[in-house]
Amino acid sequence: MSEHKSGFVAIVGRPNVGKSTLLNRIVGQKIAIMSDKAQTTRNKIQGVYTVPEAQIIFIDTPGIHKPRHRLGDYMVEMAYSALREVDGILFMVSADQKRGRGDDFILERLSKQEVPVYLVINKIDTIHPDELLAIIDDYRTIMDFKEIIPISATEGNNVEHLLETLVDQMDEGPQYFPDDQVTDHPEYFIVSELVREKVLRLTRDEVPHSVAVVVESMKRDENDKVHIQASIIVERTSQKGIIIGKGGKMLKNIGTQARKDIETLLADRVYLELWVKVQKDWRDKQTYLQDYGYRKDDY
Repeated sequence: MSEHKSGFVAIVGRPNVGKSTLLNRIVGQKIAIMSDKAQTTRNKIQGVYTVPEAQIIFIDTPGIHKPRHRLGDYMVEMAYSALREVDGILFMVSADQKRGRGDDFILERLSKQEVPVYLVINKIDTIHPDELLAIIDDYRTIMDFKEIIPISATEGNNVEHLLETLVDQMDEGPQYFPDDQVTDHPEYFIVSELVREKVLRLTRDEVPHSVAVVVESMKRDENDKVHIQASIIVERTSQKGIIIGKGGKMLKNIGTQARKDIETLLADRVYLELWVKVQKDWRDKQTYLQDYGYRKDDY
């Protein structure tokens, strides 16, 4: 009988390069929220990839950026803490963005790591194939990567090759999670993230990242539906008005779209009840950060 392999792999990179999209592609369902706004991911989200011969636990980290408030400090520290507990690192860049100071900043940190670092060039579907060689050559001058693998997380191009490469290079190890488990996060957390994703997507630039979602309760009701009560937290009264919308239309739209994703996640019928609350400057107050799930002892 052949040996079983396992390991932990962190996905790091600048905001908005497609880390969450890749994680969702790997596990085959949505566990990390996706938005074209930068810094969507706020916590380390673990996705579990299992095949008969191996199991890899992927850690999708917040995009590394210059923090502007306590929440930003938390996000960057979460990303760095992921590097201390893994067997490999995927450094993800976007093919349609030139290497910038943000990339160089991360690369300087990665050059001190003792585990293999793989360069993953995402969004290759957005450029001409001839442009890819120049990107590869550019990054090769900065660092000696274990492998350089171009992919499209959206289209799925070359993702299978990336996974085969990682499995091949993992050490022997146990299976940490059951075959059918795709994340270590509780359902409460994923549900709150799915609601937050809809807020970011539907309100666009009107409501920036001053939004948190807290699931207050989740239980089965007398109609055999999963009854979920959740609060959307914003920093200003004007943002509350935007999220509720004229005649409650925006909030209803957020709820409808989130409920569909939650029903897919839970494989059950869902009744979703949403409230909007104002908590001034919550991103800069440690008490509120802890209340809304951003805890110092998580890293």
